[in-house]
Amino acid sequence: MTLELHATPEEVMRAVGAFEEFAQGQTVPEKFIHQLTLALEECASNIVKHALQGDAQRTFKANFGRTENEVFIELRDNGPAFDPTVHIDRRREDDAEAHGGWGIELVRRFMDELSYRRVGEENVLRLVKRLDTGGKI
Repeated sequence: MTLELHATPEEVMRAVGAFEEFAQGQTVPEKFIHQLTLALEECASNIVKHALQGDAQRTFKANFGRTENEVFIELRDNGPAFDPTVHIDRRREDDAEAHGGWGIELVRRFMDELSYRRVGEENVLRLVKRLDTGGKI
């Protein structure tokens, strides 16, 4: 399933709702749906705010899929190159007053795989949750 979304908070929530319907239709366990929707909301919100500067005329894509043992979300935007997988690990940062960066920590904790690549002019962020017993809980 692929959605084209405008860079607004309302469209982020539309993506979350669409993903929930998709995942329920794919019989994904509810605990994994919750983790995936939190990760989707965080990453898509960052795309809207940072990559696309909240410009509602700009769009990004969300693709949802399922294999036998995995569910994935792939987000694509044409904002400036940014790899969140090399973002600072806030759990190790000495500055207790530091702001930001906590959302990606949440995503890292919930996902079994988080990968980034730049394809032409697009950022491609892929979130994967394994459905077998090896998945994070």
